[in-house]
Amino acid sequence: MSVKQPKPNLSHGQVSEVVERLFGLTLSRVRPLPSYDDQNFYVAPAEGGEYVLKVMNSEDSRNAALLDVQTHAMAFLHRRGLPAQTALPTTTGQLMSLEDIDCGFGPQKYLVRLLTYLPGNTIATVPVSPQLLYEVGKVAARMDTILLEMEHPHLAVLQRDKFIWSLSSIPLLEPYLCHMDTDPIHAVVKAVMEQYNTCVLPKRSSFRQCINHGDFNDLNILVQPSGGDYAISGILDFGDMSRGYFVYELAIAIMYMMIENPTPVEVGGPVLAGWESVLPLNAAERDSLYTLVLSRFVQSLVLARYSVSLQPQNEEYLMTTAKTGIRILRQLWELGKDEVERLWFQSAAPCAERE
Repeated sequence: MSVKQPKPNLSHGQVSEVVERLFGLTLSRVRPLPSYDDQNFYVAPAEGGEYVLKVMNSEDSRNAALLDVQTHAMAFLHRRGLPAQTALPTTTGQLMSLEDIDCGFGPQKYLVRLLTYLPGNTIATVPVSPQLLYEVGKVAARMDTILLEMEHPHLAVLQRDKFIWSLSSIPLLEPYLCHMDTDPIHAVVKAVMEQYNTCVLPKRSSFRQCINHGDFNDLNILVQPSGGDYAISGILDFGDMSRGYFVYELAIAIMYMMIENPTPVEVGGPVLAGWESVLPLNAAERDSLYTLVLSRFVQSLVLARYSVSLQPQNEEYLMTTAKTGIRILRQLWELGKDEVERLWFQSAAPCAERE
């Protein structure tokens, strides 16, 4: 989720031409899908099947090795039983193609992939039960433990030390705070960042390392009806993958599951229980979880404000999470670490006993 480059802006005609030329498919249906700074299309070829054409922004398209690892990770998870997309090879057998495309601001190079279309609705659009939250935590932990086993010649590219969306990069938000000078939540944002520096950084050496999906959010998790509830049917968007820590993935999952929930503070317990059914937290990770969840809210809010300054026409989408996040961030901060931890850890215990 780079915030530096304009999104690609292919027309439907350009989409049809690319799909036919690269994949030998004639499109019968095309519709745009939501995206942050890439461009996604649902495409249905006359030959059958359903796919997502993903056109990466010009900045990320320069890093073919990173995209190769992400594509490999999706296939690796798919083979291990998790519902991740896989890439359809081009007619020449490539899983992605670097294309020169003029989207109205001159020809630029964009990496293009055709991914399998996964059924379901985003978890943001359905009522989420404690059991489904438990499954979110469990799947997130399974995903990271599986990714830890993955091998690839370019795994080193996941060491993204200055990647602004990593939870290791909270101190790097400082230059972006000027975009929040008049925002009433500004004081809480600064206080959370200070708490991160004093309470999380000293403990980070005790966190267990892994490869993070990094954006396990309510728009990247698909669900379908199952036995009176819902089951996870898809995991989307591996663009924020990086080397990190297990507890980061858990914090990110908890934060995003709060966004559409009517009782957001209660979300942490069942997600934590699901996670710990696969991988119990150690003491340092448990002590840092509250601050890491708040830090993700801060990250999302600050970078959304910055992105709006670059793309004011896209404000409604860019601020989707941030608008609700402001309210929840304030609520979590006012409740305080001790009270929120009590709610999460106490409610996680009976959930775990049901496993």
